[in-house]
Amino acid sequence: MNAPPLIRLQDVTVEIQGRTLIENVTFDINPGEIITVIGPNGAGKSTLAKALLGIQTLSRGEVLRRPGLKIGYMPQRFHIDASLPLTVKRFLQLAHNPQRWREALQRVEMEHVAKQPMHTLSGGELQRVLLARALQRAPDLLVLDEPAQGVDVTGQAELYRLIRSLRDELHCGALLVSHDLHLVMASTDQVLCLNRHICCAGHPEKVSNEPAFINLFGTQAARSLAVYHHHHDHHHHADGTVAAGSECSHGGHHV
Repeated sequence: MNAPPLIRLQDVTVEIQGRTLIENVTFDINPGEIITVIGPNGAGKSTLAKALLGIQTLSRGEVLRRPGLKIGYMPQRFHIDASLPLTVKRFLQLAHNPQRWREALQRVEMEHVAKQPMHTLSGGELQRVLLARALQRAPDLLVLDEPAQGVDVTGQAELYRLIRSLRDELHCGALLVSHDLHLVMASTDQVLCLNRHICCAGHPEKVSNEPAFINLFGTQAARSLAVYHHHHDHHHHADGTVAAGSECSHGGHHV
């Protein structure tokens, strides 16, 4: 018997001041499943994530959550004032389950920045610390809004590898919001192509051949995309550099 979905959106519509941000969105997120929402700017991706979290009022439809569902959220934008003397350790101790701060940092391979001021972190380090904060709740579901923003391409691939590893280890579901087609397509189980409504959905290779996808992103994107493989026989540091004694090979498979 299949486990019930972690969360189910049914005909979710959000309208603000007469403008429709998302319309009639329906899908499930299941345990152990990574779903990535892609779409152009203004497509409603962040609105969808906020609706799922319950921080965006719905105009119509409903969001059904499994009883006792724990969600870890990583926001799209996070700014720490340089004048605020806040270390990584203290930042995590202010979050849910503060006693889990060390374990969370270990999971994202960031123990070495515990005493470092938040405002001195690189883009890749900050994103991993924010991911650690989301993990402190021991979540059943991770909601990650543009988790790789501010991270270079090599660091992005390593971050998506980490997200897949966490999914496997914790058997949690994950919803990713992203505009980065190539790396995300290799890192996800299902893709939702959103442009206020769901234009197409399914396995990455299937979606890349959908007319709706091609209309939004172009023929070249579809040709170059279908599944982009980042082959790892190496390990990256948090700043994206390759660890000594390892090599990096990239390859692509085109449909």
